[in-house]
Amino acid sequence: MKSWILFWVISSLLFVHANAQKSALQKQGTATQLTVDGKPFLILGGELGNSSAACTEDIERIFPKLQRMGLNTVLVPAYWDLTEPQEGQFDFTLTDKTIEQARLNGLKVVFLWFGAWKNSMSCYAPLWFKEDYKKYPRACTQNGKPLEIASAFSENVYQADSRAFSQWLRHIAAIDREEGTVIMIQIENEIGMLEAARDHSQEADALFYAPVPDELTKYLQKNKKKLHPEMLRKWEKQGCKKQGNWQEVFGEDIYTDELFMAWHYARYVERMAQLARSIHDIPLYVNVAMNSRNRKPGEYPSAGPLAHLIDIWHCGAPHIDLLAPDLYDNGFTGWVAQYKLHNNPLFIPEIKLTDDDGVRAFYVFGKHDAIGISPFSIEDGSDSPDAPIVKSYRTLRELMPLLTRYQGKGVMEGMLFDQENRESIFIQDDLRIVCRHYFTLPWDPRAKDGSAWPEGGGILLRLAPNEYIVAGSGIVIEFEKVSENQGKMQALGEDGFAQAGGKNGETANRKAEWKGARCGIGHVDEVQVNEDGTLSYIRRLNGDQDHQGRHVRISTGDFRILHVKLYEYK
Repeated sequence: MKSWILFWVISSLLFVHANAQKSALQKQGTATQLTVDGKPFLILGGELGNSSAACTEDIERIFPKLQRMGLNTVLVPAYWDLTEPQEGQFDFTLTDKTIEQARLNGLKVVFLWFGAWKNSMSCYAPLWFKEDYKKYPRACTQNGKPLEIASAFSENVYQADSRAFSQWLRHIAAIDREEGTVIMIQIENEIGMLEAARDHSQEADALFYAPVPDELTKYLQKNKKKLHPEMLRKWEKQGCKKQGNWQEVFGEDIYTDELFMAWHYARYVERMAQLARSIHDIPLYVNVAMNSRNRKPGEYPSAGPLAHLIDIWHCGAPHIDLLAPDLYDNGFTGWVAQYKLHNNPLFIPEIKLTDDDGVRAFYVFGKHDAIGISPFSIEDGSDSPDAPIVKSYRTLRELMPLLTRYQGKGVMEGMLFDQENRESIFIQDDLRIVCRHYFTLPWDPRAKDGSAWPEGGGILLRLAPNEYIVAGSGIVIEFEKVSENQGKMQALGEDGFAQAGGKNGETANRKAEWKGARCGIGHVDEVQVNEDGTLSYIRRLNGDQDHQGRHVRISTGDFRILHVKLYEYK
């Protein structure tokens, strides 16, 4: 009898714990999805500026604006120095206010733990921690210069940081486990070394010249065929050694210094992650500043969770779910491709706040099955209903039931165009789908009057053969059979007639006999997506709006969802 009672108690506790977890990650095909309350959820987010959650008045002022902007999630700093202003004394006022305002304004929260490191520096560590540099030592350069960067090799640093982190997380679990307002946690912020590629303190040097941990070399051997190309090249150059110190296994250069430092940052974060899992088991991630502009390790935050270090971080911190890029440089499509990997879902916790973020959101959801996107300093954006990010998020929120249904199933494409990159071509079944920037249409004056082209982008979703959803802004799409004769076509005006008379009309094509079927546009309907993913008809666009059946388009600055039905004829 006692054993049955014990079994019932344990089972009940397990059941309560399982139901208490309101957010989690799940696989669907090739995609990893964030689920909230058991349903797939796309983060249409914004991250607050570093100081924008440092007083309750700011939080109360900002959060209603975020609701008007159409966000469903806000990323909010949690400051160690304000959480533990005196050693051992904790104040959760700002956390409580954040959760309260999020609930009042229909928002989810991703908290960012600004603990031992924020943008490499220890600027949000409490003053009592900073002043006691003997107990809480700093990293230092090769010539012994101490830095405003806490040492990742100090057990005292870890104990102080993790004690505050665990107390804060226990408080969140106590007030939010049932409600589930907080859906993810970021551990530290843009971790990495500056001024030097690695810490040169006495403790660090001793470990640098010690053998590389067996745990790492065994991981590299086991996963050799899946390693990041840069990791593999560096290891192979030294003969794929299984033993030796860091220079013997990886070579003697600044990038070996970075590998070493990445391992120890990852091990530090892994201990924090295990602690978090034991207290409040929700998804965890780390963010990273980019290694851009030809900078070398130490000129950028060396050893953070960068793409070329992903194997070090996966081995060193297996309880971290995502390595997430912060994007402020040009070359957006190239950067996101580096972080949507077979072993890393794409989440963009920071991106420079611009009007182009709206179409970029469509692109990453369509192309990369992204978990979410979050412009930085979002409170500085416009909450006008006509602002691009507001219109984009409004449309994506409506589209979410379809996006989450089809993520990972290989039926979605993302498009992103600018003045230099104007066209993408997709082959699906027997269709050649040509997608272009809206300003490639010859009659829009902004295309040729010297105006800077805003980015255009969108999602192409195949619902069934010859049936598509097209959504986004600033795009034009043509459908044709792969087998169609690719004869040179005249440029057409807005009325569909030739721009000017000439001798390249029908007579020029008489020599080649036409063969095969053609693809036609049956209809283009503007639609509304309902909560269950069904479509409601709004209006038909079969006239000038689709150029009399020649293409599907959505104007620059407009955001729409279109249902396209194709047919074929001979």
